[in-house]
Amino acid sequence: MRYCDYKFKVPAEKIVRVITDTDAKNEADDQFAIVQALLSPRFENVGFIAAHFGKRVEDSMERSFQELENIFDIMHIEDKNVLYRGAPHALQDKDTPVMSPGAELIVREAMKDDSRHLFVTFLGPLTDLASAFLIEPRIKGRLTAIWIGGGCYPQGGAEFNLSNDIIAANVVFRSGIDLWQVPKNVYEMMAVSMSELEYKVSDCGEIGAYLLEQLNTHVHEPIPRNSSFRTGETWGLGDNPAIGLILYEHRFLYDQISAPVITEEMKYLHTGLNPAIRVYRSIDSRLILDDLFAKLALYARKHPQ
Repeated sequence: MRYCDYKFKVPAEKIVRVITDTDAKNEADDQFAIVQALLSPRFENVGFIAAHFGKRVEDSMERSFQELENIFDIMHIEDKNVLYRGAPHALQDKDTPVMSPGAELIVREAMKDDSRHLFVTFLGPLTDLASAFLIEPRIKGRLTAIWIGGGCYPQGGAEFNLSNDIIAANVVFRSGIDLWQVPKNVYEMMAVSMSELEYKVSDCGEIGAYLLEQLNTHVHEPIPRNSSFRTGETWGLGDNPAIGLILYEHRFLYDQISAPVITEEMKYLHTGLNPAIRVYRSIDSRLILDDLFAKLALYARKHPQ
């Protein structure tokens, strides 16, 4: 599904298949990444998978699925055949997948005879990718996964997406899957002010108004607000680098290293025994954010409410 129309045309050989795996109702930044994926003409969006977000609520995956449906409704996208439910909870051990339509989609698309490269982005835990690999190890070498998650290198440490399935992260890190990791210190480079979002996003049609409204609502929810980035006037669109790196892979801003082993305390053990992964040390937030703002403005111009 390609839901966009621009005066410029992406060369056919540059079109890629994309699956977005998102804990969409965890916070309020996934929504911005979902919309940017929908509006990117390079993307053949073959699926959006609802992910769980830990034990904060029992039905977290289902809430994520309902939020995906909500975004599609707001954008008047009738084709919901690309929406899938992922795992409702984390892996229980390193050998047993959590079966779900989302994991099966990853396997199906990876094993498909299609010359277009497959990217699978993970804006939450890696449960569905680990499950897909445990179902069908041959997906290794047939996709590129981009994960927003994990603590700062080299030590590691507490990070929300990782905390929701440490076992899955270890399964993926030792799998040999082509993995691009965007750790915490890098995705927090995506800072924006609420006034900038009001100025550049809120007037971009019904979806623009919703993006700001739901973020402003989330800022006031009674959850721990002691983090330094929760200032009331700023937020971090930390999931959007997963989209931005498909648009432009930032070729000189990453290191290729042996994937660490992750402890229960989310520390990194650099044993040198795991296959190499790509770990980003920086991203171009201007490119990613300006692309998002431009696509929203062009969408609103072409789809007046």
